[in-house]
Amino acid sequence: MAPRPFFAALLLAALAALASAATPPAPPEPPVPAPTHANVAYGGHERQVFDLWLAPSARPTPLILHLHGGGWVRGDKAKVAGLARYLAAGISVASANYRFTTQAMRAGVEPPVAWPLADAARVVQVLRHHAGPWNLDPRRFAATGGSAGACSSLYLAFHEDLAEPASRDPVARESTRLACVAVSGAQTTLDPAEMRAWTPNSVYGGHAFGFMRNPDDLATRDRSFPEFLAARERILPWILRYSPFAHAGAGDPPTYLLYPAPPALGQPQKDPTHTANFGVKLQERLRAAGVPCELVYPGAPEVTHPAIEDFLIARLTAGR
Repeated sequence: MAPRPFFAALLLAALAALASAATPPAPPEPPVPAPTHANVAYGGHERQVFDLWLAPSARPTPLILHLHGGGWVRGDKAKVAGLARYLAAGISVASANYRFTTQAMRAGVEPPVAWPLADAARVVQVLRHHAGPWNLDPRRFAATGGSAGACSSLYLAFHEDLAEPASRDPVARESTRLACVAVSGAQTTLDPAEMRAWTPNSVYGGHAFGFMRNPDDLATRDRSFPEFLAARERILPWILRYSPFAHAGAGDPPTYLLYPAPPALGQPQKDPTHTANFGVKLQERLRAAGVPCELVYPGAPEVTHPAIEDFLIARLTAGR
């Protein structure tokens, strides 16, 4: 005889309670230490600030710059994945806010993406300029971040050095080059034609070049992709200037790319903005140029470092 519904429910509840009791609780997240220096200004805008955690060390430490995600329209520097691990490994960490593309649009900046990418470069230069008093090793700087922060990190990694040796500003004379880069969910190109060729249902990127129907309504960010694609030839110089893929090639630093799902080139994706299709194409280009590039996703082959933290710690502490 089948159990009555009431008793069946009691039995299921008891079994669930036993299973829960048998599973040990997840260890608590380590407390986030207070920054050594908080809200360090690197420009005159309220968003141009970073936090800095200095790892105690008798010799100069490597540094990881964290750039938050949020599509260049939202987000904050507050959360840094792996912070405790980096500090324990003797690596200092900076986490930066930057000006949004929506703010650039209201200010009449063309293209709007110039602001967040210029800010990312400026943070690197400020940190290098203060490497001595902050006990940083300027040869071992890396960048990390997710989504838009990942795209900014790749831009820094692949672009030729943005230093201005003849500048009267000593900070602007500092190098922007990196020793390595490790990112998650990165948009590796800002070219709408490449996006559509790799992932047919791509919708991201128009706002970076001013194609956003209402900068005061973030819900409109991805609705202007058709206009973005139609204007591609006209704005191609901007695309080639700011798209990481356009700059990737020989001499670039070792790169690590993490994605939440396997790739399927040429097929629509559940999350076209963070698809591993971006990673496949960038890995092809970097490997052809002789640049080490590790691409990680569920079921990926040739995974040496399961997590971003593993890669960055291994790279930045090698030979020390």
